[in-house]
Amino acid sequence: MVCIAMVSDFFHPAVGGVENHIYNLSINLLALGHRVIVITHAYGDRVGVRWMLPHLKVYYVPLLPMPSNPVTLPNFFVFLPYFRSIVQREKVQVVHAHGALSSLGQEALLHAHLMGVRTVFTDHSLFGFDDAASILTNKLLEGAVRCVDAIVCVSHTGRENTVLRARLEPHRAHVIPNAIVPSDFQPASTPPPPIPITIVVVSRLVYRKGIDLLISAAPRICAMYPDVRFIVGGDGPHLTSLEQTRETHMLQDRIILLGSVRHSDVRSVLARGHIFLNTSLTESFGISILEAASCGLFIVSTRVGGVPEVLPTELVEFANPDSDDVVRALSHAIEVVREGGRDPHAVHAQVKELYDWKHVSQLTQDVYASVLASEPYSLYERMVRTSQLGPFAGPIYVIILVVDCFWFAFLQWMWPFDEEVDGVGAFWDEQRWNALSTEATSRADIIAK
Repeated sequence: MVCIAMVSDFFHPAVGGVENHIYNLSINLLALGHRVIVITHAYGDRVGVRWMLPHLKVYYVPLLPMPSNPVTLPNFFVFLPYFRSIVQREKVQVVHAHGALSSLGQEALLHAHLMGVRTVFTDHSLFGFDDAASILTNKLLEGAVRCVDAIVCVSHTGRENTVLRARLEPHRAHVIPNAIVPSDFQPASTPPPPIPITIVVVSRLVYRKGIDLLISAAPRICAMYPDVRFIVGGDGPHLTSLEQTRETHMLQDRIILLGSVRHSDVRSVLARGHIFLNTSLTESFGISILEAASCGLFIVSTRVGGVPEVLPTELVEFANPDSDDVVRALSHAIEVVREGGRDPHAVHAQVKELYDWKHVSQLTQDVYASVLASEPYSLYERMVRTSQLGPFAGPIYVIILVVDCFWFAFLQWMWPFDEEVDGVGAFWDEQRWNALSTEATSRADIIAK
């Protein structure tokens, strides 16, 4: 049994693929007998310790995110006093950080070695190499994972991308795909009517998700097929452009905009459709594709990133990321739906067989076991590896590493940890744990999933 701390800026009540991944992985590791906590930043007045069903303990550290971004401001040192206290109180053995853009996760990887805690990092995204934002992000990622014990990627394409971006030794990177809870994404008991043919889009309406392709292709498809309509769920900066396109082409009854959709309502939106459209320009995995396929929809997706790895070819029609090819792929999908003969329940059973959180958690458990069985980096080795980041970044990161060591030593001297007073050695006693879990279930601050 291992005590694991999942650390990321991305967690509930925020909604997204990383948030759901952390939650589902955590509860399945709990089911395997491990102890799991989550550490994230505060969300408004959501500060302190909360519980999520079934019995997942979440620390909302009193660090607020940046106003225009869901991540905390990189500072490297402010998080350490909170992190030290949590790790020592919970007797954490493995820190598992998520998300290349999560400052909290990167800082946890820096601090964990000071307490002899092993580290794992999961990268959920793909980034380029030629624009200023990607260059900066990649250098920060390289510094953060330089001394991490293991890296997990959600696709083989994502693994290649991460290894190149962070200049990793390939043997340290593992591939463990995402998964879904199949019971949450079952086909509709009553299939949607054959007319109109409904194309569903559920996505953040941002440039990276290829919403410009949707804006270009949707009016053309509506003009070509009078019996086709679009249902678009999601919010973002491109919502205004989509509304303007709908107004310009007088398609108010053909392009239905739902706005923001809660994750618990996604299945009900998918159940209204026949085809699911994904127009992403970059995607490491594409969990929305998996959810839609589990609901029995035929998938049309751009051929980018790790998307071709997700589903068998008979369940998806791929398109190049340009509007003409998206229109071609949608036209093919419309003909497939018109021909009939597809069994949504058979598709659901196929997806259920391919992707299961129990299997994902077992693979992750194996990574933890290999990490704990390996020899950790010494402080000298960490300094040497960090100095190899480059003539400019290397010295900066070495200074951060050294200052972090002195800051930790000061905290240990100033507020020594007393197991008799502050520790929770008895916290994980089985009777004590069961009593706390029962009590927590009845509390109002439980966040029902």
